[in-house]
Amino acid sequence: MTFKAFITGCAGRALSARERSFLRRERPVGLILFERNIATPEQVRSLIKEFKHAVQSDQVMILVDQEGGRIQRFRPPHWRQLPSMRQLGNYHLAHPDKGPAAAWLIGRLLAHEMIALGVNVNCTPVLDVPASGAHDIIGNRAFSNKLDVVINMGRAIAKGHMAGGVLPVIKHIPGHGRAGADSHEQLPVIDADIEALRRVDFAAFHALRDMPIAMTAHVLLPRFDPEHPVSTSAKIIGEIIRGEIGFEGLLLSDDLSMGALSGDLGARSAAVIEAGCDIALHCNGDFNEMTQVAANVPPLSGRRAERFEQAFGFISDIEPLDLAKAEAAVTAVCQMSDELPNEISNTE
Repeated sequence: MTFKAFITGCAGRALSARERSFLRRERPVGLILFERNIATPEQVRSLIKEFKHAVQSDQVMILVDQEGGRIQRFRPPHWRQLPSMRQLGNYHLAHPDKGPAAAWLIGRLLAHEMIALGVNVNCTPVLDVPASGAHDIIGNRAFSNKLDVVINMGRAIAKGHMAGGVLPVIKHIPGHGRAGADSHEQLPVIDADIEALRRVDFAAFHALRDMPIAMTAHVLLPRFDPEHPVSTSAKIIGEIIRGEIGFEGLLLSDDLSMGALSGDLGARSAAVIEAGCDIALHCNGDFNEMTQVAANVPPLSGRRAERFEQAFGFISDIEPLDLAKAEAAVTAVCQMSDELPNEISNTE
């Protein structure tokens, strides 16, 4: 049986009868979890088991946004409070010799917690490089305004995830750091100089172009395509993401239900696939929207299916976790500020 090229959410902490029927019929390639879906470890494992049973496969993606800081779906008391990525970036600036090792340990610890639940994909790291005056939707989710810090820490935490059996997702390709609006609410327009975009925003993703999965940015880059947001722009996906940046892995759209996109959910789903996204992502668990998405995406076949299989190939042997060292790294990084340092930014 063939999957369809979309990832879905669900409404609650267990699947409803109509959700189970929908999943059996449409077979999305994955399920993404949010706070509304999470209560206890046992409940999360049960929900994931239900999903796999409905789609009749264990070879699926179970995703979450567990970045740390304010974007953390698994929270105390059942899971650790994690530092923000900004705190991790600032730790690297303060301790250049220790930063990458701390990031690897935190990534490995994250993977340890998620694999125990059945989650195998984490939508992190954020590789956006924040610019002065940008909207704070990215804010302390970004490691730094220093390109080298973003690259070094992004790679280290991604490798820690993979060492623990979890696939990282680099986002938001080709860059959301200059956005002056929240793409959850409206379409940000980034009318920056082309060379500045290439030198900073694109460069972060180019450096990690060998990662297994990326997620698009719902932003308009009028210097490249004045009509279509990145997620629906065949020109930007083909010439910039696949071309200049050189990303060859599995490409997910950002959430289709966000305010940056226009049209009904069926039109949005068709548009991201037609533009070159491999998989359409729909997060909010609205059943009517889920049915529109499923009706407008193709089977997962051809090059899309190859990239899906290749992503799983990034996981090989699980490396040991020194839990005491990982917990010490979390404690040390949590003591750092999550403000940008008062130094000259790469974006200036």
